[in-house]
Formats: sequence, structure tokens, C-alpha cells
Amino acid sequence: MPRSFDTKSAPFDRLSEAEAAELVASLDIGYWPEGETILSRGAASEHYHVVLKGAVEEHDDDEHVVAVLGPKETFGARAVVHGGAGARYVACEETLTYLVPRATLLDLIHRNPGFAAFFYQDISRKLAEASASDKGQGLEGVLRTRICEARLRPPVFIDASATIEETERRMTDTDTNSLLVLGADQVGIVTRTNLSKAAILSKLPLSTPVGECTSWNLITVGDDEFVFDALITMTRHNKRRLVVTRDGDTVGVLEDIDILGLFAGNSQLIPGRIARARSIDDLAGAAADIQSQVERLHRQGIKVHDIAAITSDLNRHLFRKLFEMIAPESIRESGCLMVMGSEGRGEQTVRTDQDNGLLLAKPVPAEDLERFRTEFQGALARFGFPPCPGNVMVSNPIWSQTLDDFLVQLKRWVHLPDEDSPMNLGIFFDAVAVAGDAELLAKAKRAFIEMMAGETAAIAHFAKAIDQFPGPGGIVSSILATVGREEAIDLKKSGTFPIVHGIRSLAIEKGLTQTSTVERIQAITATHLFDETFARDLTEAFGWFVQLRLRSQLRAHLAGTTEGESLLRPSDLTTLERDLMRDALRVVKQFREIVRNHFKLGMF
Repeated sequence: MPRSFDTKSAPFDRLSEAEAAELVASLDIGYWPEGETILSRGAASEHYHVVLKGAVEEHDDDEHVVAVLGPKETFGARAVVHGGAGARYVACEETLTYLVPRATLLDLIHRNPGFAAFFYQDISRKLAEASASDKGQGLEGVLRTRICEARLRPPVFIDASATIEETERRMTDTDTNSLLVLGADQVGIVTRTNLSKAAILSKLPLSTPVGECTSWNLITVGDDEFVFDALITMTRHNKRRLVVTRDGDTVGVLEDIDILGLFAGNSQLIPGRIARARSIDDLAGAAADIQSQVERLHRQGIKVHDIAAITSDLNRHLFRKLFEMIAPESIRESGCLMVMGSEGRGEQTVRTDQDNGLLLAKPVPAEDLERFRTEFQGALARFGFPPCPGNVMVSNPIWSQTLDDFLVQLKRWVHLPDEDSPMNLGIFFDAVAVAGDAELLAKAKRAFIEMMAGETAAIAHFAKAIDQFPGPGGIVSSILATVGREEAIDLKKSGTFPIVHGIRSLAIEKGLTQTSTVERIQAITATHLFDETFARDLTEAFGWFVQLRLRSQLRAHLAGTTEGESLLRPSDLTTLERDLMRDALRVVKQFREIVRNHFKLGMF
């Protein structure tokens, strides 16, 4: 029995103590001289290999080395479980491997679903299972609790004709801070704060009907939705309580005070702080709260997609308030403030750079526009948003001009492209309006899609940027093959960018209006360009890279630097994470080929 075998490394850490002992008892050891093929591509195997000593090269179809496996790393699962190895494995020095018998491995897979998940072929199931152990624990479990399982305050109704005095007495009698108000043909809500403001600030008589101080904009959620959905709804609408419904009937009221203690952070309270802000200093404090929220949610293990959703909503509240606070009347009346890039796609967590612009329905006084450009960029810099290296900011006249002039600029980028045109078009296509006249941006988007319709060469030229950075099969694979030599992987260039830009190119071709990468993947899947299995793999691979990048960004942030925030060293990953990284990079490689073939990029 090999006593040195590590049962605490993935995937063996998922075995019970008895199962681990059974596995260890079945092991043998194989010896492989330098240069010997241990496992041929397509061949079945009677053993699953765990490297004990030495190193093993993994070769792809073109005999490129895509990975070098060291001690504790595994290979041969596909050859054992699915009947044929997906690559050729060669000893690149004298190597010893533990040999796990096929019969033992299959028996453990059959008995232990968590262990079995490691051997799934599709990355989506692997990644889902990799995070399954965190579900139901800490705040992830709370966020995924159904609202019907949370503590709800019973709904208490009062007629709109009741007086303020009667309403206050009813609140006291029922020990509640809010009542549902029945109007002639609608239902609203009134809170104790509403009553206080009506009586003290507005000096309304206590005999005033409560309907006059009722909020008729009732925000509801279904009791079968998740508590996380309630949090998002509170954040989006700047509400402290929601009316809970079931099959159209009101079943209760959910207040922020009831769930505040369950959540990491206070995202549902930040919009209120933004709304109450009276100065740039006030907004700077709220901006700091947003950034702290990202760090808290990450520490609590909340999924990066959910962190991005919360952060996106909060940032848009921030930008909208800043616009209202500093924009001259001429710009407020005729302007549309837009955010672009990752902020527009709703995929930014840790602040990277400013990607914003301003469209105007008509010319405004030059001094108004110049002042707004300067003050807006300066305020965002103060909030912690670094200037955009590509100068995609309101302060750049290219990104703050009238709609008519901007459409001329778009045509120039489409029909007379220079080296910056593809990225400018891509950044604009991700734009979302956050303040002002949103129809201006909608018109620009429609015009852009019309410009690109049928422009096969222009779209292909745009898509070609997918090869702007090296990808799997090239430098990235050799980097991944040098675990322990401290050569870092750029998660943006090698992971997120190819997926974002490739999907963005396909979305432009098909005239899609979705902005987030995941929504675009779903919409493109509906056109049958690729199947649902690959769409799930691509979605999960994208989420994996974003998750790892957030980890690196927060590490850099805590170190007080922005250098290396997209870099990850393979030696910082666990064995399982490196395995998932290789799978994710293979998905990116496959997706690059889909995009290249679809747009015939080999002709350019």
C-alpha cells in the first residue's frame, strides 16, 4: 500500500475515509522512461494515472504540448471512463505514476456522485459540481433561499380614505411600520416615515386622507423567487420593503431590516445614500461603499455573476446621480449618458477604467459641454475609476458629441476603419444608457446595426480582433505547461476577451440587442450556430475566468496596486483548478475556431 499517496488532493478529497482507503489499497506504480508514450490518443486504458515523480507532456491533435503535468496531477480519465484518451501523454523525463485500476475507479464513480463529477466530459458540469460544496453554506445558501421560507410580515390593509391619524393608530395596533392602502382601482403602500413627513415637513392636518401620502408605485416579488432576487429588486428600485405575492394574491411584506443581518454588506441601503447625496463628497462615500461591497460579497463566497449584477446596479445609481448633480441644464435636457465596455455589459466588479460617453440631441453651449467633460471625469477619478487607457471617456470629444455627428463617426469606423476602429465599435455596441434621454442611444444602436447589416467584410474585420492576443494552443498552453516556473496567465487576454469579443461579433452580425455576454450566448444558441451543450461550456468557462480574475483583482487591490490584476500564476491554483483551467482554455480554443471558420478569417 503506497503510504505517500495524497488522498487530500482533488479529486480524491471527495472520497469518504473508507473509500479513500479502498482506493489506496488497490494502487500499483508504473515506471516510464523519458520519451515513452504512456497513453496514445483515442486509446482505452485499464488505469487512471496520478503522477508520483517526474513530468508528463500532454500533446494535442497537432502534437503541440498543451500542458506539462507534475506530481499529484492526473490524466487518463477519459481513456478509462469514456473509452478513448483525448490526447497523447508522453513522459518528458523518467516518470513514476500511481496506477488506479479501472474497476476500482468505475466502482467509486458509481457510488460517489461528487467524485464522479470530476470525470464529466463537459466543463459546465465540472464547474457546477466544483462549487456545489459551497451551496447551502454561509450567505450563498441564504441568498438562494426562497422568499416563502423567509420571515414575512403579514399584510395589513387600510382604505385610502382613512385619515393620517387613523393610519398611525392602525400601525401601532398591528405593530407594523407599513400598511397596504386600498385605492379605488389600485393598491399602494404607506410607511410610518411617510406619515411623519406628511405631518411634520408638509404640515398636513392629521385629518388628511392617507391616500394623499401613499406611494402607489408598488414593487412586488413572488414568494417562489430567491431572497437574492429580492435584494436585486430593492437595489434597483431603491426600496426598503417589497410586497410578496403568490398567484396574484398578497401574502406578506418583506423589509430590508428582516434580511439585512443575513447578507454580506448593505447593497440595498447604498441607493438611499446615493439618493440623499448633496455633494461630490457624499457620492465619494457611497462609491467607497460599493467597492467594499464587492470585497465583502467575494469573501462570503457569493458567485461572481451575482456580485457583478449587484455592482452594476449600484454603479448606475451612482452615475445617474452624478449626472443629475453636475450636468448643466442644457445637457440634462438634451443629453444621454452611457456606460460602455464591461460596465455596459454588467460584468465589471472591481473598478478597472472609465468607459463612458455622452450623446446629445442638439448642440449645447461649448462652455457647458467643456465644464461637464472635465467635472464628470474628475469626479469618477475621485471615486476610484482610473482614466481609460484608450481614452473612451466623456472628456474625449469623440465620445461626447451630438447624435448626428456620432453617427458620422460610426460610419467612418465601419467603412474606413483604422487600427482602433474594431475596439471602438465593440465598446460602443456594449453601451447602456444610465441617465438622460435613452432614446438617443437606442437610435444610435439601431443605426449601427443597420450599417453592419450585410457588411460581411466589415464584420469579419471586426471579428478578427479575436486573435489580437495569443490563445490556447500557442503561448498560453506553454505558459500553463510551466507550472512552478512562475510564468503568469493573463486571464483577460487569454480567457475573457476572446469569449466577449467573439460573442460580440456574432451578436452584431445577427442584430441582437442583448448587452451581457451570457445573454448573447443564449440568444446566439437559439440561432443554432452551436448546440446547447457547447453554450453551457462556454458560459461556464467565461464565468470561471471572471471568477479567477476577480480573485487576482482583489489581491492586487489589497496590495495597493493595479499591476498584475489580470494575471494568475498556475502554481497558485489547486490541482483541480488547474484541470478546470485546461478545460476552460480548450473551450476558448474551440470557440476561436468556430468564430474563425464562421467569418472565414483565414482569408484576411
